[in-house]
Amino acid sequence: MRNARTLSILALSSLVLTGCGGGSGASPTGTSVAISDPGSSTSGGSSSGGSTSGGSTSGGSTTGGSTSGGSTSGGDGTGSPPTDPAPAPAPDPAGQPITGGNRTQGFPQLDRIPTNFSVSQALQPTWGTGEIPGSAFPDVVGAFRFLCKPSHLSYDDPIVFPGQKGRSHLHMYFGNTEADADSTYESLRTTGDSTCRGPLNRSAYWIPALLDGHGNVVMPEFISIYYKRYPNTDPKCAEGEGCIALPRGLRYVFGRTMNGELPDRESATYFNCDGPGARPGRYDTLVEAAQNCPSGARIGALLTAPDCWDGEQLDSIDHRSHMSYEVRNSTTGVASCPASHPYRVPTFTLAAWYETDDTLDRSGNTDPNLQTWHFSSDRMEGRQHMTSGTTFHADWFGAWDDEVMSEWMANCIDLKLNCSGGDLGAGRQLVASAAHQRDFARRVNVPRTNNPVSLAASN
Repeated sequence: MRNARTLSILALSSLVLTGCGGGSGASPTGTSVAISDPGSSTSGGSSSGGSTSGGSTSGGSTTGGSTSGGSTSGGDGTGSPPTDPAPAPAPDPAGQPITGGNRTQGFPQLDRIPTNFSVSQALQPTWGTGEIPGSAFPDVVGAFRFLCKPSHLSYDDPIVFPGQKGRSHLHMYFGNTEADADSTYESLRTTGDSTCRGPLNRSAYWIPALLDGHGNVVMPEFISIYYKRYPNTDPKCAEGEGCIALPRGLRYVFGRTMNGELPDRESATYFNCDGPGARPGRYDTLVEAAQNCPSGARIGALLTAPDCWDGEQLDSIDHRSHMSYEVRNSTTGVASCPASHPYRVPTFTLAAWYETDDTLDRSGNTDPNLQTWHFSSDRMEGRQHMTSGTTFHADWFGAWDDEVMSEWMANCIDLKLNCSGGDLGAGRQLVASAAHQRDFARRVNVPRTNNPVSLAASN
Protein backbone atom coordinates (compact mmCIF):
# COMPACT_ATOMS: atom_id res chain seq x y z
CA MET A 1 0.00 0.00 0.00
CA ARG A 2 1.37 3.42 -0.91
CA ASN A 3 1.28 5.90 1.96
CA ALA A 4 0.26 9.54 1.64
CA ARG A 5 3.86 10.83 1.67
CA THR A 6 4.90 8.48 -1.13
CA LEU A 7 1.89 9.51 -3.18
CA SER A 8 2.60 13.22 -2.68
CA ILE A 9 6.22 12.83 -3.80
CA LEU A 10 5.18 10.76 -6.81
CA ALA A 11 2.61 13.39 -7.68
CA LEU A 12 5.26 16.11 -7.51
CA SER A 13 7.69 14.19 -9.71
CA SER A 14 4.89 13.48 -12.19
CA LEU A 15 3.87 17.14 -12.21
CA VAL A 16 7.30 18.60 -12.92
CA LEU A 17 8.67 15.78 -15.06
CA THR A 18 6.22 15.72 -17.90
CA GLY A 19 6.77 13.68 -21.03
CA CYS A 20 7.20 14.89 -24.57
CA GLY A 21 3.91 16.72 -24.53
CA GLY A 22 0.27 15.80 -24.46
CA GLY A 23 0.23 14.26 -27.89
CA SER A 24 -2.52 12.34 -29.51
CA GLY A 25 -0.88 8.92 -29.58
CA ALA A 26 -3.24 5.98 -29.23
CA SER A 27 -3.69 3.95 -26.07
CA PRO A 28 -1.24 1.05 -25.77
CA THR A 29 -2.34 -2.37 -26.84
CA GLY A 30 -0.76 -5.73 -26.12
CA THR A 31 0.21 -7.74 -23.09
CA SER A 32 2.71 -6.88 -20.37
CA VAL A 33 5.87 -8.92 -20.60
CA ALA A 34 7.66 -10.36 -17.56
CA ILE A 35 11.29 -11.37 -18.06
CA SER A 36 12.28 -14.52 -16.19
CA ASP A 37 15.04 -14.70 -13.57
CA PRO A 38 18.18 -15.78 -15.47
CA GLY A 39 19.37 -17.91 -12.58
CA SER A 40 20.21 -18.12 -8.96
CA SER A 41 22.88 -16.12 -7.20
CA THR A 42 26.53 -16.80 -7.85
CA SER A 43 27.44 -14.98 -4.70
CA GLY A 44 24.92 -16.69 -2.50
CA GLY A 45 23.80 -13.58 -1.16
CA SER A 46 22.87 -10.20 -0.44
CA SER A 47 21.84 -7.49 -2.85
CA SER A 48 24.48 -5.20 -1.42
CA GLY A 49 27.38 -7.59 -1.39
CA GLY A 50 30.32 -8.06 -3.68
CA SER A 51 30.87 -10.30 -6.65
CA THR A 52 32.39 -13.74 -6.98
CA SER A 53 32.80 -13.19 -10.71
CA GLY A 54 35.49 -10.63 -11.25
CA GLY A 55 35.31 -8.14 -8.42
CA SER A 56 35.43 -4.41 -8.34
CA THR A 57 38.24 -2.32 -9.70
CA SER A 58 36.98 0.56 -7.63
CA GLY A 59 37.80 -0.79 -4.18
CA GLY A 60 38.00 1.61 -1.31
CA SER A 61 35.44 3.63 0.48
CA THR A 62 32.15 4.70 -0.99
CA THR A 63 32.47 8.13 0.53
CA GLY A 64 34.92 10.88 1.23
CA GLY A 65 36.85 13.25 -0.94
CA SER A 66 39.84 15.45 -1.30
CA THR A 67 40.32 19.17 -1.45
CA SER A 68 42.36 18.85 -4.60
CA GLY A 69 40.35 20.46 -7.35
CA GLY A 70 37.59 21.05 -4.82
CA SER A 71 35.17 23.78 -3.88
CA THR A 72 36.35 27.18 -2.72
CA SER A 73 33.76 27.32 -0.03
CA GLY A 74 35.84 25.26 2.37
CA GLY A 75 34.82 24.07 5.81
CA ASP A 76 35.58 27.20 7.83
CA GLY A 77 32.10 28.68 7.44
CA THR A 78 33.37 31.79 5.66
CA GLY A 79 33.14 30.71 2.06
CA SER A 80 36.90 31.20 1.67
CA PRO A 81 39.11 28.71 -0.17
CA PRO A 82 40.44 25.71 1.76
CA THR A 83 43.97 26.13 3.11
CA ASP A 84 45.02 22.64 2.05
CA PRO A 85 47.26 22.63 -1.04
CA ALA A 86 45.33 22.00 -4.24
CA PRO A 87 46.65 21.68 -7.80
CA ALA A 88 45.22 23.89 -10.48
CA PRO A 89 42.42 22.14 -12.35
CA ALA A 90 43.00 20.77 -15.83
CA PRO A 91 41.71 23.20 -18.47
CA ASP A 92 39.06 21.11 -20.21
CA PRO A 93 39.66 17.44 -19.39
CA ALA A 94 39.81 15.31 -22.50
CA GLY A 95 39.36 11.56 -22.46
CA GLN A 96 39.71 8.80 -25.01
CA PRO A 97 36.84 7.56 -27.18
CA ILE A 98 35.47 4.21 -26.01
CA THR A 99 34.07 2.15 -28.85
CA GLY A 100 33.43 -1.25 -27.25
CA GLY A 101 34.02 -4.57 -28.98
CA ASN A 102 30.64 -6.27 -29.40
CA ARG A 103 28.70 -5.28 -32.51
CA THR A 104 26.34 -8.27 -32.67
CA GLN A 105 23.33 -5.92 -32.75
CA GLY A 106 24.88 -3.57 -35.29
CA PHE A 107 26.29 -1.15 -32.73
CA PRO A 108 29.05 -1.38 -30.13
CA GLN A 109 28.40 -2.25 -26.52
CA LEU A 110 30.32 -4.02 -23.80
CA ASP A 111 29.88 -7.71 -23.09
CA ARG A 112 26.98 -8.76 -20.91
CA ILE A 113 27.79 -9.16 -17.20
CA PRO A 114 25.22 -11.30 -15.36
CA THR A 115 23.81 -10.05 -12.08
CA ASN A 116 25.62 -11.79 -9.22
CA PHE A 117 22.63 -12.25 -6.90
CA SER A 118 19.11 -13.59 -7.25
CA VAL A 119 17.10 -11.26 -9.46
CA SER A 120 13.80 -12.69 -8.23
CA GLN A 121 14.65 -11.81 -4.61
CA ALA A 122 15.17 -8.17 -5.62
CA LEU A 123 11.67 -7.97 -7.14
CA GLN A 124 8.23 -7.96 -5.52
CA PRO A 125 4.59 -7.84 -6.65
CA THR A 126 3.87 -4.26 -7.70
CA TRP A 127 2.58 -2.26 -4.71
CA GLY A 128 2.01 -5.59 -2.95
CA THR A 129 -0.76 -6.70 -5.33
CA GLY A 130 0.90 -7.15 -8.72
CA GLU A 131 -1.23 -4.43 -10.29
CA ILE A 132 -0.48 -3.35 -13.87
CA PRO A 133 -0.01 0.40 -14.35
CA GLY A 134 -2.41 2.42 -16.46
CA SER A 135 -1.80 3.95 -19.84
CA ALA A 136 0.35 7.05 -20.23
CA PHE A 137 -2.16 8.29 -22.86
CA PRO A 138 -2.50 11.06 -24.03
CA ASP A 139 1.27 11.39 -23.68
CA VAL A 140 3.21 10.07 -26.66
CA VAL A 141 5.89 8.33 -24.60
CA GLY A 142 5.89 5.67 -21.92
CA ALA A 143 7.15 6.49 -18.43
CA PHE A 144 9.44 4.62 -16.06
CA ARG A 145 9.93 6.58 -12.82
CA PHE A 146 11.53 6.04 -9.43
CA LEU A 147 13.02 8.04 -6.57
CA CYS A 148 16.63 7.97 -5.37
CA LYS A 149 18.32 8.90 -2.10
CA PRO A 150 21.80 10.44 -1.78
CA SER A 151 24.58 7.86 -1.58
CA HIS A 152 27.91 9.57 -0.91
CA LEU A 153 30.05 12.67 -1.44
CA SER A 154 33.29 12.47 -3.37
CA TYR A 155 35.83 14.60 -5.23
CA ASP A 156 35.94 11.81 -7.85
CA ASP A 157 34.60 11.63 -11.41
CA PRO A 158 35.06 8.27 -13.19
CA ILE A 159 34.02 9.75 -16.56
CA VAL A 160 35.99 13.01 -16.67
CA PHE A 161 38.91 11.99 -14.42
CA PRO A 162 39.00 8.17 -14.48
CA GLY A 163 41.52 6.72 -12.04
CA GLN A 164 42.36 10.17 -10.61
CA LYS A 165 41.06 10.24 -7.05
CA GLY A 166 40.33 13.67 -5.63
CA ARG A 167 40.74 15.41 -9.00
CA SER A 168 37.24 16.83 -9.46
CA HIS A 169 34.97 19.35 -7.78
CA LEU A 170 32.80 17.84 -5.04
CA HIS A 171 30.02 15.56 -6.30
CA MET A 172 26.91 14.15 -4.68
CA TYR A 173 26.43 10.57 -5.89
CA PHE A 174 23.28 8.52 -5.96
CA GLY A 175 22.61 5.09 -7.37
CA ASN A 176 25.59 2.75 -7.00
CA THR A 177 26.99 3.07 -3.47
CA GLU A 178 30.55 2.17 -4.49
CA ALA A 179 31.02 4.47 -7.48
CA ASP A 180 34.37 6.26 -7.38
CA ALA A 181 37.21 7.40 -9.65
CA ASP A 182 38.14 3.81 -10.51
CA SER A 183 34.64 2.70 -11.48
CA THR A 184 34.21 0.73 -14.70
CA TYR A 185 31.18 -0.90 -16.23
CA GLU A 186 32.33 -4.21 -14.73
CA SER A 187 32.84 -2.82 -11.23
CA LEU A 188 29.46 -1.06 -11.27
CA ARG A 189 27.68 -4.21 -12.45
CA THR A 190 29.32 -6.47 -9.87
CA THR A 191 29.59 -4.38 -6.69
CA GLY A 192 27.58 -1.99 -4.57
CA ASP A 193 24.02 -1.55 -3.42
CA SER A 194 21.90 1.22 -4.97
CA THR A 195 20.04 4.17 -3.51
CA CYS A 196 17.82 4.16 -6.63
CA ARG A 197 15.37 1.49 -5.41
CA GLY A 198 17.88 -1.39 -5.44
CA PRO A 199 20.95 -3.03 -7.02
CA LEU A 200 19.18 -4.19 -10.18
CA ASN A 201 19.93 -0.58 -11.11
CA ARG A 202 23.61 -0.26 -10.25
CA SER A 203 23.95 2.73 -12.57
CA ALA A 204 25.88 5.68 -11.13
CA TYR A 205 24.39 9.17 -11.24
CA TRP A 206 26.18 12.23 -9.89
CA ILE A 207 25.78 16.00 -9.79
CA PRO A 208 27.80 18.87 -8.27
CA ALA A 209 27.25 19.11 -4.53
CA LEU A 210 25.06 22.04 -3.42
CA LEU A 211 26.86 24.14 -0.78
CA ASP A 212 25.22 26.64 1.59
CA GLY A 213 28.18 29.05 1.79
CA HIS A 214 28.62 28.30 5.49
CA GLY A 215 30.75 25.17 5.24
CA ASN A 216 27.93 22.68 4.67
CA VAL A 217 26.62 20.51 1.87
CA VAL A 218 22.85 20.82 1.39
CA MET A 219 21.45 17.34 0.83
CA PRO A 220 18.42 16.91 -1.46
CA GLU A 221 15.20 15.67 0.11
CA PHE A 222 14.94 13.26 -2.81
CA ILE A 223 15.95 12.83 -6.44
CA SER A 224 13.45 11.72 -9.06
CA ILE A 225 14.45 9.91 -12.25
CA TYR A 226 12.05 9.64 -15.20
CA TYR A 227 13.12 7.48 -18.15
CA LYS A 228 11.15 7.88 -21.38
CA ARG A 229 11.36 7.10 -25.09
CA TYR A 230 8.96 6.74 -27.98
CA PRO A 231 7.53 3.18 -28.16
CA ASN A 232 8.96 0.95 -30.88
CA THR A 233 5.70 1.20 -32.87
CA ASP A 234 5.93 4.99 -33.14
CA PRO A 235 6.91 6.40 -36.58
CA LYS A 236 9.83 8.14 -34.84
CA CYS A 237 11.38 4.69 -34.39
CA ALA A 238 11.40 4.15 -38.17
CA GLU A 239 13.75 7.09 -38.60
CA GLY A 240 17.53 6.69 -38.82
CA GLU A 241 18.70 3.46 -37.19
CA GLY A 242 15.58 3.27 -35.04
CA CYS A 243 14.90 3.02 -31.31
CA ILE A 244 17.10 0.89 -29.08
CA ALA A 245 17.70 0.23 -25.38
CA LEU A 246 20.61 1.84 -23.56
CA PRO A 247 23.83 0.16 -24.79
CA ARG A 248 25.96 -1.58 -22.17
CA GLY A 249 28.85 0.67 -21.12
CA LEU A 250 27.29 3.95 -22.30
CA ARG A 251 28.21 7.01 -20.21
CA TYR A 252 28.02 10.77 -20.71
CA VAL A 253 27.91 14.26 -19.19
CA PHE A 254 24.97 16.59 -19.84
CA GLY A 255 23.68 19.97 -18.73
CA ARG A 256 25.66 23.20 -18.53
CA THR A 257 29.41 23.47 -19.04
CA MET A 258 31.94 24.86 -16.55
CA ASN A 259 31.66 28.16 -18.48
CA GLY A 260 27.92 28.31 -17.95
CA GLU A 261 27.02 27.44 -21.53
CA LEU A 262 24.13 25.19 -22.52
CA PRO A 263 25.59 23.33 -25.54
CA ASP A 264 22.28 22.22 -27.01
CA ARG A 265 19.23 24.44 -27.23
CA GLU A 266 16.93 21.43 -27.20
CA SER A 267 18.20 20.35 -23.78
CA ALA A 268 16.26 21.33 -20.68
CA THR A 269 18.22 22.58 -17.65
CA TYR A 270 16.44 24.84 -15.21
CA PHE A 271 15.33 25.45 -11.62
CA ASN A 272 11.85 25.36 -10.13
CA CYS A 273 10.16 25.91 -6.76
CA ASP A 274 7.44 23.96 -4.98
CA GLY A 275 5.74 24.23 -1.60
CA PRO A 276 4.15 26.84 0.67
CA GLY A 277 4.33 30.32 -0.87
CA ALA A 278 6.29 29.10 -3.89
CA ARG A 279 6.00 30.63 -7.35
CA PRO A 280 6.74 27.75 -9.71
CA GLY A 281 8.52 28.48 -12.97
CA ARG A 282 11.46 27.65 -15.22
CA TYR A 283 14.30 29.73 -13.81
CA ASP A 284 17.72 29.88 -15.45
CA THR A 285 19.76 30.32 -12.27
CA LEU A 286 19.61 29.43 -8.61
CA VAL A 287 19.59 33.16 -7.85
CA GLU A 288 16.41 33.67 -9.88
CA ALA A 289 14.70 30.63 -8.37
CA ALA A 290 15.57 31.74 -4.82
CA GLN A 291 13.61 34.97 -5.26
CA ASN A 292 10.49 32.87 -5.82
CA CYS A 293 11.11 30.22 -3.16
CA PRO A 294 10.46 31.22 0.48
CA SER A 295 12.09 29.44 3.40
CA GLY A 296 10.56 25.99 3.90
CA ALA A 297 9.67 25.55 0.22
CA ARG A 298 11.72 23.29 -2.05
CA ILE A 299 14.00 24.31 -4.89
CA GLY A 300 14.27 21.81 -7.72
CA ALA A 301 17.30 21.52 -10.00
CA LEU A 302 16.17 19.77 -13.19
CA LEU A 303 17.84 18.62 -16.37
CA THR A 304 17.08 16.22 -19.20
CA ALA A 305 19.56 13.78 -20.73
CA PRO A 306 20.14 13.50 -24.50
CA ASP A 307 18.03 11.05 -26.50
CA CYS A 308 20.18 10.42 -29.61
CA TRP A 309 23.41 8.40 -29.90
CA ASP A 310 26.02 8.19 -32.67
CA GLY A 311 26.08 4.38 -32.56
CA GLU A 312 29.89 4.34 -32.57
CA GLN A 313 31.23 5.51 -29.22
CA LEU A 314 30.26 4.64 -25.65
CA ASP A 315 32.17 7.75 -24.54
CA SER A 316 33.84 10.59 -26.43
CA ILE A 317 36.78 12.90 -25.83
CA ASP A 318 34.56 15.66 -24.41
CA HIS A 319 32.12 13.12 -22.87
CA ARG A 320 29.24 14.81 -24.69
CA SER A 321 29.63 14.74 -28.48
CA HIS A 322 28.75 11.03 -28.90
CA MET A 323 25.28 12.04 -27.67
CA SER A 324 22.83 14.58 -29.07
CA TYR A 325 19.36 15.95 -28.55
CA GLU A 326 16.74 15.97 -31.26
CA VAL A 327 17.17 18.72 -33.83
CA ARG A 328 14.04 20.67 -34.69
CA ASN A 329 13.39 21.46 -38.36
CA SER A 330 12.98 25.23 -38.61
CA THR A 331 10.37 24.89 -41.37
CA THR A 332 8.19 22.01 -40.19
CA GLY A 333 8.87 22.27 -36.45
CA VAL A 334 9.36 18.49 -36.35
CA ALA A 335 12.19 17.26 -34.14
CA SER A 336 14.30 14.25 -35.14
CA CYS A 337 17.64 12.71 -34.25
CA PRO A 338 20.36 14.20 -36.48
CA ALA A 339 21.97 12.00 -39.15
CA SER A 340 25.19 12.06 -37.13
CA HIS A 341 23.36 10.44 -34.19
CA PRO A 342 20.85 8.07 -35.82
CA TYR A 343 20.03 5.86 -32.82
CA ARG A 344 17.19 6.94 -30.52
CA VAL A 345 17.82 5.82 -26.90
CA PRO A 346 15.85 6.34 -23.69
CA THR A 347 16.41 9.75 -22.21
CA PHE A 348 15.72 10.62 -18.59
CA THR A 349 14.88 13.68 -16.58
CA LEU A 350 16.71 14.14 -13.29
CA ALA A 351 15.25 16.41 -10.61
CA ALA A 352 16.95 17.04 -7.26
CA TRP A 353 14.72 18.77 -4.68
CA TYR A 354 16.19 20.71 -1.74
CA GLU A 355 14.28 22.15 1.24
CA THR A 356 15.30 25.79 1.65
CA ASP A 357 16.14 27.77 4.79
CA ASP A 358 17.39 31.25 5.65
CA THR A 359 20.97 30.56 4.48
CA LEU A 360 19.67 30.96 0.91
CA ASP A 361 20.00 34.58 -0.22
CA ARG A 362 16.80 35.80 -1.89
CA SER A 363 17.88 39.34 -2.79
CA GLY A 364 18.58 38.59 -6.45
CA ASN A 365 22.27 39.45 -6.01
CA THR A 366 24.23 37.66 -8.76
CA ASP A 367 27.68 38.25 -7.20
CA PRO A 368 29.45 34.89 -7.72
CA ASN A 369 31.29 35.32 -4.39
CA LEU A 370 28.19 35.98 -2.28
CA GLN A 371 27.94 33.79 0.83
CA THR A 372 24.91 31.80 -0.23
CA TRP A 373 23.88 28.56 -1.89
CA HIS A 374 25.89 27.52 -4.93
CA PHE A 375 27.01 24.33 -6.64
CA SER A 376 30.60 23.17 -6.16
CA SER A 377 31.19 23.61 -9.90
CA ASP A 378 30.14 27.28 -9.70
CA ARG A 379 33.17 28.18 -7.58
CA MET A 380 36.24 26.17 -8.48
CA GLU A 381 39.75 27.10 -7.44
CA GLY A 382 41.76 28.33 -10.41
CA ARG A 383 38.66 29.21 -12.44
CA GLN A 384 36.46 32.27 -12.68
CA HIS A 385 33.60 31.98 -10.19
CA MET A 386 30.17 31.76 -11.76
CA THR A 387 26.70 32.95 -10.72
CA SER A 388 25.01 30.32 -8.55
CA GLY A 389 23.49 27.52 -10.62
CA THR A 390 24.97 28.44 -14.00
CA THR A 391 27.24 25.36 -14.16
CA PHE A 392 24.66 22.77 -13.06
CA HIS A 393 25.17 19.47 -14.89
CA ALA A 394 25.05 15.72 -14.34
CA ASP A 395 26.99 12.57 -15.17
CA TRP A 396 25.50 9.15 -15.89
CA PHE A 397 27.25 5.76 -16.15
CA GLY A 398 24.76 3.00 -16.97
CA ALA A 399 24.86 -0.37 -15.21
CA TRP A 400 21.35 -1.83 -15.40
CA ASP A 401 20.58 -5.54 -15.10
CA ASP A 402 19.90 -6.50 -18.73
CA GLU A 403 16.71 -8.52 -18.13
CA VAL A 404 15.20 -5.91 -15.83
CA MET A 405 15.91 -3.12 -18.31
CA SER A 406 14.34 -5.26 -21.05
CA GLU A 407 11.23 -5.64 -18.90
CA TRP A 408 10.64 -1.95 -18.26
CA MET A 409 11.49 -1.18 -21.88
CA ALA A 410 9.00 -3.79 -23.18
CA ASN A 411 6.19 -2.61 -20.92
CA CYS A 412 6.59 0.92 -19.61
CA ILE A 413 8.15 2.24 -22.82
CA ASP A 414 6.90 0.10 -25.71
CA LEU A 415 3.38 -0.38 -24.28
CA LYS A 416 3.34 3.28 -23.25
CA LEU A 417 2.45 2.64 -19.61
CA ASN A 418 2.66 5.05 -16.69
CA CYS A 419 5.12 3.22 -14.40
CA SER A 420 6.27 4.76 -11.11
CA GLY A 421 8.11 3.59 -7.99
CA GLY A 422 10.28 1.16 -9.94
CA ASP A 423 7.21 -0.61 -11.39
CA LEU A 424 8.39 -2.72 -14.36
CA GLY A 425 4.93 -2.74 -15.94
CA ALA A 426 4.24 -6.48 -15.72
CA GLY A 427 3.15 -6.89 -12.10
CA ARG A 428 6.66 -6.71 -10.68
CA GLN A 429 8.50 -3.89 -8.96
CA LEU A 430 12.04 -3.21 -7.77
CA VAL A 431 12.38 -3.97 -4.05
CA ALA A 432 13.54 -0.94 -2.07
CA SER A 433 16.99 -1.86 -0.73
CA ALA A 434 18.44 -0.93 2.65
CA ALA A 435 20.51 1.81 0.97
CA HIS A 436 17.37 3.26 -0.61
CA GLN A 437 15.41 3.24 2.65
CA ARG A 438 18.00 4.66 5.02
CA ASP A 439 17.68 8.07 6.61
CA PHE A 440 20.36 10.66 5.95
CA ALA A 441 21.54 13.96 7.38
CA ARG A 442 20.18 17.07 5.65
CA ARG A 443 23.42 19.00 6.23
CA VAL A 444 26.92 17.53 6.02
CA ASN A 445 30.20 19.39 6.54
CA VAL A 446 32.05 20.05 3.28
CA PRO A 447 34.70 17.29 3.22
CA ARG A 448 38.27 18.54 3.13
CA THR A 449 40.18 15.26 2.91
CA ASN A 450 39.80 11.74 1.62
CA ASN A 451 38.32 10.59 4.93
CA PRO A 452 34.99 8.76 4.47
CA VAL A 453 31.85 10.88 4.83
CA SER A 454 28.67 9.08 5.80
CA LEU A 455 25.39 10.50 4.53
CA ALA A 456 23.34 8.23 6.79
CA ALA A 457 21.79 10.04 9.74
CA SER A 458 23.29 9.06 13.09
CA ASN A 459 21.00 7.20 15.50
